[in-house]
Amino acid sequence: MSASPGAYGWTGVRFPHALAGHMISSFSIIVAPGRPAVEQELVNPAKASGGEMGFAAMHIETGRRITMKASERFPMASTYKLPIAIHLLMLIDEGKEQLEHIIKLEPKDTRPVGVPLSDEFKFGDSDISVSDLLGMMLTVSDNTASDLILRLVGGPQAVTARMRSLGIEDMSIDRSTIEHVFDMFGVPLPPESEWGPGRYVNVLTSVPPDKQRAAAVQYACDPRDTSTPDAMASLLVHVCGKNLLKPKTTKLLLGIMRRCQTGEARLKGLLPAGTEVAHKTGTARGIINDVGVITLPNGAGHVAIVVFIKGSKSSVAQCEHSIAEVAQNAYQYFLSRP
Repeated sequence: MSASPGAYGWTGVRFPHALAGHMISSFSIIVAPGRPAVEQELVNPAKASGGEMGFAAMHIETGRRITMKASERFPMASTYKLPIAIHLLMLIDEGKEQLEHIIKLEPKDTRPVGVPLSDEFKFGDSDISVSDLLGMMLTVSDNTASDLILRLVGGPQAVTARMRSLGIEDMSIDRSTIEHVFDMFGVPLPPESEWGPGRYVNVLTSVPPDKQRAAAVQYACDPRDTSTPDAMASLLVHVCGKNLLKPKTTKLLLGIMRRCQTGEARLKGLLPAGTEVAHKTGTARGIINDVGVITLPNGAGHVAIVVFIKGSKSSVAQCEHSIAEVAQNAYQYFLSRP
């Protein structure tokens, strides 16, 4: 089955799901005494995902945790844009960058495929602020905005170095989004002189289906741009509970994440209407992710939650439902133990 350009997920491409998935081979869970049923409540959606699921949820105020395969590496897909955003905001708090910084968009800055920025701005004649780029990167997962910010903050190595400075070892940021997209399709990245609006679709859609499938399998096994659920949850806890950013900056970040327009059926899918969820999704072929912070009602606190799925043979809808079930179980578990 060939992949066609669209408006889905982190690459802007809707992927088929005929991957050789990995069945759940091991399961470990940390729970408080008196709630043995939570184990089965998490195993079932993990199996239904059709792949391998890793999960970590922490009640930020008390440190109580529920985890499953939380020390295993998973591809982050577009959830990797969250550590990029956090590094940017730390630079802003340090006085080394500004949200008001204006960047001129050039044709070579556009990224695959049909990203909102290229629909809204005329390249070469438009300027955009870092603030607007940050919003588009996190709310609609805009790849052009992401790569512009990544370049601004010093590249992947600088973001990974920031994570290490926070004590987060099991997460790495290694590539730009344009490198991700071409790696996913198994196509060599063309020289920068060939980048620009309308220059990617024919190249990517001409890849034979068998080569696409092989590239997707290789991409899912690539150790680059991966994280453990524990590492991503730790980053969320840093943001919400450890004064990582200035209060005003934390409020800005979580406010943008609450306006996320992707993955409505994932973490938020089965939670009570009106539940506040600040989150960031990630999607690639056989990879369905959502990470964020759930606010419990009646002052019961906040839950940092990470759900990663890789190697799935199920539909995106089924994976999203599995993520929603995990989030619902975590919500109910922590709410029942204030």
